[in-house]
Amino acid sequence: MTKLSVNINKIATLRNARGGNIPNVLNAAINCQVYGADGITVHPRPDERHIRYKDVLEIRPIIRTEFNIEGNPSESFIDLVLSVKPHQVTLVPDRHDAITSNAGWDTVKYRSFLTDIVSTFKKAGIRTSIFVDSDTANIENAALTGTDRVELYTEPYASAFSTNAAEAVKPFVRAALIARDAGLGINAGHDLNLDNLAYLHKNIPWIMEVSIGHALIADALYMGLENTIRMYKRLLSD
Repeated sequence: MTKLSVNINKIATLRNARGGNIPNVLNAAINCQVYGADGITVHPRPDERHIRYKDVLEIRPIIRTEFNIEGNPSESFIDLVLSVKPHQVTLVPDRHDAITSNAGWDTVKYRSFLTDIVSTFKKAGIRTSIFVDSDTANIENAALTGTDRVELYTEPYASAFSTNAAEAVKPFVRAALIARDAGLGINAGHDLNLDNLAYLHKNIPWIMEVSIGHALIADALYMGLENTIRMYKRLLSD
């Protein structure tokens, strides 16, 4: 069954807007697990505008499911991941000033760089995933880096879903087939929500994990965190 990893960055954003420790990020991580999340995702950025490096260090001991750290592999990020040793690290090509992740890796151009980074993490026993778009060449070259998985950047699918769901999902099905044939595990994330998640899962049922943050936390404001997590989980089990 496809796992649900809850990205708790937005909870940290709300905390940082006021200062102090409300809402409590550690309690949020604990509660997400209690309510059925299969994992917790964090994406620390250099400016620490949401999840801070200190949060990552404090969260690690309380994770009882799976811990996924994503981010651009800068020197400080690499050091953080190696010290924390999460179950998975997802490599994302974010600019320092990016509001959110908005592109996958050009794995043709950066294949050598990514190969070295992947090797470093795998030697430490950390599963690796590379954030990619649905371009065939980028999938094929991701496989050549030695990564365990790729995470499909699903914003284009989400944007086109309401207009033509069948056409929107086609390139992602093709990408997922290529990835599977190359021996890669497949994750997915970005702009997935209660409207478009089930259709993606129906068409690519072998997705191993989805990472969802913004939409899920927004839904939780109206429906409660426990109920919201159960609703997302239900979409992945149907």
